[in-house]
Amino acid sequence: MSGTETPPFFDLHTHGFVRIATSTPKVRTADVEHNAQGIVEQARMADAQNVDLLLYPELSLSSYALDDLHLQSALLDAVEAQVEAIIDASRSLSPVLVFGAPLRRNGRIYNCALVVGHGELLGVVPKSYLPNYREYYEKRWFAHGRECIGLTIRCGDHEVPFGTDLTFGASDLPGFIFGIEICEDFWAPNPPGIMAALAGATILLNPSASNITIGKSDERHLLSRASSSRLVCAYAYSASGHGESTTDLAWDGQGMIYELGDLLVESVRFDLYPELCITDVDTQRILSERMRMQTFNDAAEAAGRPEDWYRRIAFKHRPRGGDKGLQRPIRRFPFVPNRADKLDEDCYEAFNIQVDALMRRIDATDPKCLVIGISGGLDSTHALIVAAKAMDRLGRPRTDIRGYTLPGFATSDGTKANAWRLMEAFGIAAEEIDIRPTATTMLENIGHAFADGHPVYDTTFENVQAGLRTDYLFRLAGQHGGWVIGTGDLSELALGWCTYGVGDHMSHYGVNSGVPKTLIQYLIGWTTRTKQFDDGVEQVLGDILDTEISPELVPAGEDGEIQSTQSIIGPYELNDFFLHHIIRWGQKPSHVAFLAWHAWKDAEQGLWPIGFPEDAKNEYELAIIAKWLRNFLKRFFGFSQFKRSALPNGPKVSAGGSLSPRGDWRAPSDAVADIWLAELDAALPRDDG
Repeated sequence: MSGTETPPFFDLHTHGFVRIATSTPKVRTADVEHNAQGIVEQARMADAQNVDLLLYPELSLSSYALDDLHLQSALLDAVEAQVEAIIDASRSLSPVLVFGAPLRRNGRIYNCALVVGHGELLGVVPKSYLPNYREYYEKRWFAHGRECIGLTIRCGDHEVPFGTDLTFGASDLPGFIFGIEICEDFWAPNPPGIMAALAGATILLNPSASNITIGKSDERHLLSRASSSRLVCAYAYSASGHGESTTDLAWDGQGMIYELGDLLVESVRFDLYPELCITDVDTQRILSERMRMQTFNDAAEAAGRPEDWYRRIAFKHRPRGGDKGLQRPIRRFPFVPNRADKLDEDCYEAFNIQVDALMRRIDATDPKCLVIGISGGLDSTHALIVAAKAMDRLGRPRTDIRGYTLPGFATSDGTKANAWRLMEAFGIAAEEIDIRPTATTMLENIGHAFADGHPVYDTTFENVQAGLRTDYLFRLAGQHGGWVIGTGDLSELALGWCTYGVGDHMSHYGVNSGVPKTLIQYLIGWTTRTKQFDDGVEQVLGDILDTEISPELVPAGEDGEIQSTQSIIGPYELNDFFLHHIIRWGQKPSHVAFLAWHAWKDAEQGLWPIGFPEDAKNEYELAIIAKWLRNFLKRFFGFSQFKRSALPNGPKVSAGGSLSPRGDWRAPSDAVADIWLAELDAALPRDDG
């Protein structure tokens, strides 16, 4: 490898990313040469920014609002001449260009999308549905392309594939496959993009004119988002902008790109100057989702397997070399709501999934009480919040919740005080049971060195305490006619950070089992911000959020430093990131590391949830990310599935997934992590020095 080449790990295309841009070029009504220059100028700008695929608006070469000028032979001749000029200009440029133009064929004029790449006209797709209502009158000028299958069209000296049965694919980048539908096509009940996606297109493009009226931007978003979600693809939309005729209409130049229902980027609307709207689309994520979503594949089969009769036009991908960075929003906290306009609604929904599920279980079993261990930490706090809200809604007294704080050998005064403050603030039945005498007896009975005065704080020492706490809770539940609420969360289940059997792994109902640690932190903060409880509760919740995460099973060292969970298993913010991308999308470890590095390499990188403290913004170097990802892979794939295979019931909360053996995640208990570790090591060799 030469010194100028980008190592494979840092190359976007190695990870299946395709850089897409929408363009709002300069345009002048009926000035075809001027418009061609605008198309080429934007292509050169896109080339300088390493764009792979560039989308322009509908009829961008001729301009859209021409009315009967579309029928003028001089204009149509000029279009063909300028198509040739654009083809010539594209020879030295990396992006594949998709722009709109009116073309003649067999005595008809078609509203077309032309695909040009590297000095070649690759193919032409006609518009299927022509609007002819309200302000639109396209049937006066154009023929529809719905029956154009298996045809060719002549444009100047070029005879190329023509029809609605075309997709275009890079021969050297498997996921780079795109199809086209034009403007009105995606307002139709059966958009032609559906068939293109079922034929294998991972990217759909919509060159559109679409004049702007009040509320129409929202409608475009709705349709683009729905198309990208329903068709499991990326969807790029580009509408005409400033420079189109304003005889009776106005234009806003809206561009946007969605991927699987997520908005990746949006242009500035009503901009007077040409604009590129750029993002990197993850085709690996798209293909992975199609692979696991059998409904998509069933639909392709029901449609007659369009991949068998669609024409795939191959082209050689010619990207610029070098490290291109990553132009894509990456959520550091993928389980945490981050939509400002939907923030309260998303949090309300997450919280009430738990509350409603617990209410249903209470309604079905009619326990005399709920038993819960209160440690003063995040998980038991959130479980108590959910339980209290459930009891309130059921009209039962909170004293039907029996909370127990169970201090052990390493319980700090601060967490025990927080546990008591929490129970008193919620007004539940509260008690304390010191487990140290019983734990000491058990350690003596099994001949553990700690019982003889030696400071041996091994796994057995920890598990004796964790097991006794749960054992006490189960016996107390039996004594009082109730059942035990589990407090363990999704992150701990992923890492196997729980004591198996009669330990914190077990309960009668695991109300937190679908909620990762980062979301629990956020939801506790949301309950205080939205005044879900009174001021006394809010104050103690704030103190708990500020407490170091620790199992408090090993006494503090001579320096007073307490046992830190995250120093052992890694930062929860990274582990939850890994978990989301691996269980939800099935992504390779190297791909996850690549995303994590771009999200966390800079304190200002990545999307940051509203309400998280600014001083909590961390940075992680690639070596640190790789270290904790290896740890995650060993724990998740290597030796903790047997715990998840025996989970109690608990509600799924996030679309990111759960680990229930009856739901999202079904895996053998005796698998090994070797292939995941090998894949990561091949991409990021260890530096054992």
